[in-house]
Amino acid sequence: MQLNIIFVATALLASASSAMSAKLTAFEGADCTGKVIDVDANAQPGGCIFLTQHGSAKSIGYSGVPNQIKFWKSGGPNDKCHGNPSVVKGGGSGCATAPAGVNLESVRLS
Repeated sequence: MQLNIIFVATALLASASSAMSAKLTAFEGADCTGKVIDVDANAQPGGCIFLTQHGSAKSIGYSGVPNQIKFWKSGGPNDKCHGNPSVVKGGGSGCATAPAGVNLESVRLS
């Protein structure tokens, strides 16, 4: 009986953690078009998520966002979720395109 309880509790924790993750896909083009330059299939709410290998993206697609997602443009005081976000979207799925003349570099989920 004890083994069953531990197994069920472990399964519930694993299920909850995967259910709280989101998927982020960074694109070279606007409106989530063009070449895919990075994918994070296990983005977690709370911390700052930033593109490390490819610098920045013109747009970022998202799915599985619990409440809200914020995007910061690349460069200077905005790197790694500093300052005011350039784009703010509600939960669920969608695509965020950077304002004209800039790219997106970091994201925070809530």
